[in-house]
Amino acid sequence: MTESIITREIALRIGLAARALPDVSPKHLLEVLLEKLGSPLTAEKLSHVTVTQLKSGLGSPDGEEDTEHLDVVAIPNYKEAVRILWGETVDTDLPEPSPYTDGDMPGSIRVAIASNTAERMDGHFGSCLRFLVYQISKDELRLIDIRSALEADDAEDRNAFRAELIQDCQVLYVVSIGGPAAAKVIRAGVYPMKLAEESEAREVLAKLQTILSGSPPPWLAKVIGVSARERVRFDSEYVAEEEM
Repeated sequence: MTESIITREIALRIGLAARALPDVSPKHLLEVLLEKLGSPLTAEKLSHVTVTQLKSGLGSPDGEEDTEHLDVVAIPNYKEAVRILWGETVDTDLPEPSPYTDGDMPGSIRVAIASNTAERMDGHFGSCLRFLVYQISKDELRLIDIRSALEADDAEDRNAFRAELIQDCQVLYVVSIGGPAAAKVIRAGVYPMKLAEESEAREVLAKLQTILSGSPPPWLAKVIGVSARERVRFDSEYVAEEEM
């Protein structure tokens, strides 16, 4: 997907629409839309796409309908995909990242938040739409990047792709994460934290700031450069669950 073919907003619509269609990848859906609507894809063109166009486009390579696949994709799925492509359900309330240069916030760490909606911590690692990336210190909290995870659907190893997206972070907050995925996140040098209850991202990070200002756990103290002598045992409330 190149910028000459689609914009970031169009890419988001296609990625979300593909999720509504069982076994249809964003890449496949993009190819169908380009065939039906022509290049470049625009919001105006997508506003006229129909269920019939999607059904006929998602057929077999020889042009005949793949009836087995079409049976899996129910009409409500097609309708939902069309609504998304029209732009009716795309989250346009995303925050604007602030500029950041290494060294701007001495003693800070980088934190990723799995998110599906605006500036909320409400995503599961393997299916979230994006990662909100924050730089956080004792005194300052700054959103510095928003990283779409939609292209992970086309990756050979989706979990590894997602882990690489946030490998410059030290901490990850998610609603849930499986054991194999957590292992890949840890291998990337990121500490996963599960918080089952969804909440505002900044509320989660405000609690982390409080910890940074007090007595951080050994793993976090090491990240921010606190000496071993000063490290204390972390309150179990903030320890990532052993089984992920």
